Amino acid sequence: MLYFWYILAGFISGIFGGLGMGGGTTLIPILTIFLGMDQKLAQGINLLSFLVMAIFSIYIHYRNGYIVTKNLFWIIFFGVVFSILGSVLMSFLPSKILKMIFGVFLCVLAVVEFVKVFKK
Repeated sequence: MLYFWYILAGFISGIFGGLGMGGGTTLIPILTIFLGMDQKLAQGINLLSFLVMAIFSIYIHYRNGYIVTKNLFWIIFFGVVFSILGSVLMSFLPSKILKMIFGVFLCVLAVVEFVKVFKK
């Protein structure tokens, strides 16, 4: 039964990752809530799976002309810098705090998307 959850987690996060939303939005809650993994372990697994999904997604999106390379350097540069800073910060925070921060992030994301729908 455990493998079913692993397959489901990979399937759902792969779909969302391919859509550009980010598979971690679903992968991390599945790993922590349904599989009982520690938050730090779930985030590490998410990062590793993201790398593989991102390579294929970038290729397909680029081939279809959906990637604009203007100013891409600055986005990548600051993304890498703040990824390093976030990883260092994460190593000092307890998993319980990380779980709360991620939960707040998901709630804010949900509210923003909800408001966008009603603005249209």
